Amino acid sequence: MLTKKGAATRSRIIDAAAAEIREHGVNATTLDDVCRRSGTGKSQLFHYFPDGKEQLLLAVARREADRVLEDQQPHLGALTTWQAWESWRDAVVERYRRQGVHCPLGILITELGRTTPAAQEVTGQLLAQWEAQVRTGIETMRDSGNVRTDLDPGATAMAIITAIQGGVAILMSTGSARYLECALDLCLDHLRPAGAMP
Repeated sequence: MLTKKGAATRSRIIDAAAAEIREHGVNATTLDDVCRRSGTGKSQLFHYFPDGKEQLLLAVARREADRVLEDQQPHLGALTTWQAWESWRDAVVERYRRQGVHCPLGILITELGRTTPAAQEVTGQLLAQWEAQVRTGIETMRDSGNVRTDLDPGATAMAIITAIQGGVAILMSTGSARYLECALDLCLDHLRPAGAMP
């Protein structure tokens, strides 16, 4: 169990590694760079990450996964009105437009190996948390009569997350967020009851 000071030092190392990766990429980031940026020595770094760079990258991937959800708040946690859904849609598009063609989480997961248990765990946890919050929003809107009553909230939430990820993949390939915008707009239109105005 880490002390408060130890937890702060570990967090500072992760933040420094994340910043280096965002600025220079995974391959160009060295442990020396991380130590310099975090103001720590190699012995400290290996105290918190005894397995070295791969363990540190996994911690950064977890931090970046948390940021994906944090950047969508407070909208994601309060999808109870159409205005909230529209605000969430705008926040998602803006987040990925700002990120551009570089996705730190995607790069990290690729570096760790998409099929490794550790990378799958990070991705799985992110998707499960994201899906749960979207599903809750759909259920709340359905209970108040504001979305189609024939929808399966779980399957619909999974489809929305898949649409976002597809749009993000195209954005990373082309630099255009238009595909992401269209995918989200179509998803929101699908939620609306027949005859409802956007």
